[in-house]
Order: sequence, then C-alpha cells, then structure tokens
Amino acid sequence: MKQNSSKLIKIVGWALLLFAVGFFCLQMGYLVVHEKYQVTYIDDRLFFIINMLCIICLAIAILLLLTLTKKYKFIVYGVAILFVIVNGVLLIGNSRDMNHILSVSPDWKHVLSIKEDAGSGEATYYRPYYGILARPKEQLPDAAEGAFNVEWLAHDIAAVTYEAADESIQQFIATYGDRGSGRSYYYVGAEIHGQWQADNTEVVSGTEGISVTVDGETETFGWDNMEQFGTLAVVLHKNDEAAWTLSLNENFEVHSDSSEQTVGNIRLYKATMKNNQPITLDYKGSN
Repeated sequence: MKQNSSKLIKIVGWALLLFAVGFFCLQMGYLVVHEKYQVTYIDDRLFFIINMLCIICLAIAILLLLTLTKKYKFIVYGVAILFVIVNGVLLIGNSRDMNHILSVSPDWKHVLSIKEDAGSGEATYYRPYYGILARPKEQLPDAAEGAFNVEWLAHDIAAVTYEAADESIQQFIATYGDRGSGRSYYYVGAEIHGQWQADNTEVVSGTEGISVTVDGETETFGWDNMEQFGTLAVVLHKNDEAAWTLSLNENFEVHSDSSEQTVGNIRLYKATMKNNQPITLDYKGSN
C-alpha cells in the first residue's frame, strides 16, 4: 500500500512538473509572438494567471519529487507565495487600468474581446488569433461612458451597445462570418431589398433607404445614415447616434444573381441600454 502511494505521488509530481514546463514554454512563446506579430492574450489577465499556475505547479512538483529538509521546504513555499502575491497585485492593477469585455458566441466558436482603457474610456476591438491570442482590429469610434451591453444576433454576429461620453447611444457590431461565397464583398442593405415583417414590426428596404415601423411608428433612414460592419449587419443612425441594427440570420443566403429568390430571415435590434431582444423578420416580397 505504501509503495503504491509513493508511486502515485511520483506520478502526480512528474505530471505537475510537465504542466509547469508547458506553462513556461507557453509564456516564452507568447512573449516572442507578442513582440513579432503584436498579438496579446484575448484577456490580458491571462498572463498573470498563467504565471501563477506555472509557479504553483513547479513548487508542488519539487515538494513531491525531492526529499527536502524543513529549511528548503520553507524556501520553496516562500518563493512560490511571493511570486503568486506579486502576480496577484499586478493582475489587480491590470484589472483597474483595463476593462475587459469578453463574450462567447452561443455555439462557442467565437469570442468577442474588447479592451477599454479605464482612464480615457477608449475601447479597442480585438480579433481572435489562434485560440487565446488576439490582435487589435479597430478602435471603437466613441469613448465609452459606463457599461457595455453585448447581444449575439447570430452565432457570428455580436452587437455591442454603449453610451458615449456625450450621452449618445452607440453600437459596434463584431462579425465573424459570411452569407455568400466568402470571396466577394456585398452590401447588406441591397441584399435585404424588399419588405420584411414580424407581428408588429415592418422593415422596408428600397431605393431611397430603409424604413423601420414598430407599433405603428415609422422611422426612415437614408443610405448616408447607415454604417455596415463586415458583410453581416448595418447600423442605422439618427441624430448622430445608433437607432437600430439590421443583421442577416444564419439561414440567410446571398446570391450572386439578384433575380434569385430571397431565402432566410433578418433580425432587427434596437440600440438601447435597456433589456432588449432582437426581432426576427420574415421576407414578404419586393416593395
């Protein structure tokens, strides 16, 4: 029994040592690619968490694999605790300086990552790059004031609603897919040409722009008041702030021939900081 217990301890010790080496190699690789390709962890706090995991695994592995005197055990404990405390303080400091907005898509295939400077309110959208790494894609146009609301309109479309410093409501749309062949750019407004309806909602996309009718109240947006994100969504603006977002559902099909029948649904999402659910609309024909 004692021999089996000793063997198990050795196995656990070697496993933890391998984990420690793996974490160390991960950090060294990260520092190299960070310097060469300007990539970061999708959440900056991962750097300090991995550091702590590395030293904890290493310390436990040493204690399990080596026969140490009480003096050297205290040294191992002390170094590990000091290292963890230092990285914990750095982690807390990073959390105060940088606000991380993370959200995983409903199918767990995409991660929305936005890093906001806590001092200036400037927020940058990061595009995932090989798992837990990401690269800065673009800066949100208006400095944020307060919290961010994130709503996934599809498995590959995330709507980020926030209040700017001038108290206007703004929306940023992160897109990760395509509804066409993936080889050409297309305009969402043109692809949804026609009339779309839900119970008390109607959207009409015509030659002069897009109109949105909800509960009998109609708003009209010219083409100059639309901002397209990727090839999956457009934000409709009114008085220099976001009003609505229109997005293409997963079942929407973009055809190279405009004469082909429209297939799929679209979604309408109101730009507001209040609880708000997107509305799915069906195609009713050309207007």
